[in-house]
Amino acid sequence: MAPILEISDLKERARRRVPKMFFDYADSGSWTESTYQANESDFAKIKLRQRIAVDMTDRTLATKMVGQDVSMPVALAPTGLTGMQHANGEILAAQAAEEFGVPFTLSTMSICSIEAVAAKTTKPFWFQLYVMKDRDFINALIDRAKNAGCSALVLTFDLQILGQRHKDLRNGLSAPPKFTPKHIWQMATRPMWCMKMLTTPNRTFGNIVGHAKGVGDLSSLSSWTAEQFDPRLSWDDIEWIKKQWGGPLILKGILDKEDARHAVDSGCDAIIVSNHGGRQLDGAPSSIEILPEIVDAVGDKVEIHIDGGIRSGQDVLKAICLGAKGTYIGRPFLYGLGAGGKQGVTQSLEIIQKELDTTMALCGRRDLNTLNRDNLYSIRGEKV
Repeated sequence: MAPILEISDLKERARRRVPKMFFDYADSGSWTESTYQANESDFAKIKLRQRIAVDMTDRTLATKMVGQDVSMPVALAPTGLTGMQHANGEILAAQAAEEFGVPFTLSTMSICSIEAVAAKTTKPFWFQLYVMKDRDFINALIDRAKNAGCSALVLTFDLQILGQRHKDLRNGLSAPPKFTPKHIWQMATRPMWCMKMLTTPNRTFGNIVGHAKGVGDLSSLSSWTAEQFDPRLSWDDIEWIKKQWGGPLILKGILDKEDARHAVDSGCDAIIVSNHGGRQLDGAPSSIEILPEIVDAVGDKVEIHIDGGIRSGQDVLKAICLGAKGTYIGRPFLYGLGAGGKQGVTQSLEIIQKELDTTMALCGRRDLNTLNRDNLYSIRGEKV
C-alpha cells in the first residue's frame, strides 16, 4: 500500500475498510454540504508569513486546555457512532489520545459506554452532553461521567433539532445496521470490519440502552432518540447543569458573537466555535471565518476553542494564530480509526503534530504559545 503521509491518505484507506453507511455518516454534512465544504476550504484562504534566519531549535507545542496540560492544542472531538468505524472505536481512540497526551471527548451518542471507556483507560477523558427531555436520565448521565472520573463536560448547544443529512437517510443508517440486502452487501464487502465487530458486545448506543427509561433494545431506542432531543434548551439550563456537574464546563456550538457573550455570562470555562462540522445549519459560515470576530468580542474573558474543517497541522496553527487556545479534530481521527484502529488514530495525531511543528518553525516560532496574527497574511497578502 502507498505510505500514509497526510490525513487524506487515511481517509481513502478508511473508505475501503468501513461499510459505506458508516463512512458516509462521518464524511457528510447537512443538505447541500456547503458549510461542511467551507469549513475546509476557508482554511486555505489564510496565508502564512514565512520568516528566515531565526533560531528553530528547542521547539515546543505543549500548552494547556481548560487548565489541563496537553502535548499540543488538539483534542479528539466528540463523534457519534465512533464504535461503528471500528470495533471498540471509542476505547481505541481514547487510548491513543491518552498515550499522545491530548484530550479525548466521549459523545453521548457513543457506541462504547462511559464505563466501558473508563475501564480501558488510566487517565481522565472528557464527556460531551446532549440535553434530552428526560432530565432524570441527564442527571444520571452526568453522575455517571463524574463517577468515571471525566475531567471536563462539553455541553453541545446546537443540536436541539437534527439537521437533515441526505446520505444517512439514503443509506438507512442505524446502529447496529439493519439486515437489508443493501446493508448485508456493504458489510460483506468489508470482511475485516465484520470480523472485528463480531469480537465485541459494543454494537449499539452504550450510554442509552439499558439506562434510559423504556429503552432496552434497538427498536425502542429509535423512537426514544427521535423524541428526546429538547428544542426548549436555553441559556437558563446551564445553571442546573453546572450545579449537577461541578467541574470544568465547555460550551460547544458558538457561531455568533452575541451567543459568545451569553456563554461568557453563563460562567462556562471555555467555548467551542463550531457549526457541528457542517452537519446542522447548512449555509452558516465556516468556523474559521467567524473565529476572529468571536475572539475580538470575548477572547479576553473566556478560553476559546474551535472545531470544523481541521485537516492538517497547518490548520491548527492558523486557528491558534487567530486566537484559539485549543482545536478539535473529528473526521481526521475517525479516518485513522477506520483505516487502522488505534494505530490509525495515533497516525492521524502524528501527522498533525509533525505538520504543526514544521510549519511553526518555518514561520519563525519556537513556542506555540507565542503564535499570533503577526504570523499570518490574509488572502490579499495583507496581515490579518
